[in-house]
Amino acid sequence: MAVFLELLVNGISVGAVYALIALGFVVIFKATEVVNFTHASLLLAGGYVVARLHPLVGFWAALAAGIAAAALVGALVEFLILRRAHVGSRGVLAIVTIGVDILLTTELTRRIGTEVLALGDPWGDRVLRLGPITVAETRVVALVVAAALIVAFLLAFKFTGWGVAMRAAAEDAETAALMGVRLGRVSLSAWAVAGALAAVAAMFLCVFPTPGLDRGTAAAAMKAFPAAILGGLDSTTGALAGGLIVGVTETLMSGYQSELAFLGRGIGDAAPFLVMIVILLLRPSGLFGTKEPARV
Repeated sequence: MAVFLELLVNGISVGAVYALIALGFVVIFKATEVVNFTHASLLLAGGYVVARLHPLVGFWAALAAGIAAAALVGALVEFLILRRAHVGSRGVLAIVTIGVDILLTTELTRRIGTEVLALGDPWGDRVLRLGPITVAETRVVALVVAAALIVAFLLAFKFTGWGVAMRAAAEDAETAALMGVRLGRVSLSAWAVAGALAAVAAMFLCVFPTPGLDRGTAAAAMKAFPAAILGGLDSTTGALAGGLIVGVTETLMSGYQSELAFLGRGIGDAAPFLVMIVILLLRPSGLFGTKEPARV
């Protein structure tokens, strides 16, 4: 039971970080109806800036710079590429984001090389012991920070002018534009917010108990993609639920991998995608996604 509780707590904390990444997918989709595959490179960019700057300016200043850098990269992708891609299909724009991600990730991985970069976080390898349960301090901080950011975003989405504009653009972009909503500004801010969330998530994905930032860090963003899909790409609540489901499932499957050897090696890495497939078979629009009306 102690092992199960420890895995569960760790799974919830990892799931909260995945929820931050999934929320970035959802924010961009609600603002532009484009599925953003550039998220992995935004995450890697934010983590890379923190790793390079923390020996020079300290961790907190480096973290602020990493968040700002990832937000800027996201805004530039929207402003310089997507806004000027004169195509009518959202599917084509999604493919464009794949190309942008390949270019950015290739350049960042070239700069990282074979190194494993530390982010210089203040928590180190300290752990908390709650009876028989041992949890890394970074996991607890990740859970608290992710919960605070998600609640802050939900409140802003509901009660601020930016949130009203975002909801109006998601509901009916043409009508929102006629009512004075600046769709370009909404789209730009959505990409910037998604980049900032990715940078925060990168920090928690690259600290203890993981060794640090390396070439494979970008793959973590792809684990959050099933979270966004199974929760519903147009649902902020779905991003939270999907992140927790993916995080707990992955952690439990990895923790009990020896008992699940008949399923093959690496079942923990495949578990998020298996869960996504099962849920989409039952609910094609995701757990909280809006069902598309169909005329029959």
